[in-house]
Amino acid sequence: MSRIGKKTIQIPNGVEVKIEGQKITTKGPKGELTRTFLPDVKVEQKDKELSVVPVYENKRKNAVWGLTRAILNNMVEGVQSGFEKKLEIEGIGYRAVVEGVDLTLYAGFTHPVKIKCPDGIKFLVEKNVITVSGPDKEKAGLLASQIKKVRTPEPYKGKGIKYQGEVIRRKAGKRVTTTGAK
Repeated sequence: MSRIGKKTIQIPNGVEVKIEGQKITTKGPKGELTRTFLPDVKVEQKDKELSVVPVYENKRKNAVWGLTRAILNNMVEGVQSGFEKKLEIEGIGYRAVVEGVDLTLYAGFTHPVKIKCPDGIKFLVEKNVITVSGPDKEKAGLLASQIKKVRTPEPYKGKGIKYQGEVIRRKAGKRVTTTGAK
């Protein structure tokens, strides 16, 4: 039995859920999300509550059951309040600029790095903090990791792009050793 899969999902006011077979659409103040789920589970709606029920008895039932419930919960939460990832830029001359809807990073390369904004995602830059926000948790997290990969933080000076609150383990630089001459 999946502990996560057994839990029900409460549908908040202002959020609509439409179930058409395995295709589920959630609509709310932050946007609309649609996803098709595997036929191993069935989603049922009763009043303002969603429940995920396994259909087949097989080995991957528990994994798919819990995964479907977690994704569905993120869809409902995303269209209600949205998700955001914050990244910090650290380093002299490193900066980010929002041009139109796209993001341009100046991260110590000879050229600026341009990142296209997918549908439903928004960029916001304040000083050295980049905020990636949108209703889809998967898209926002994936885009934040792509931005971080442009210039991952290095362990000696800590320069680069990192998640807000992430701790970079620092290494000591070269040490001058003394010779044991008497």
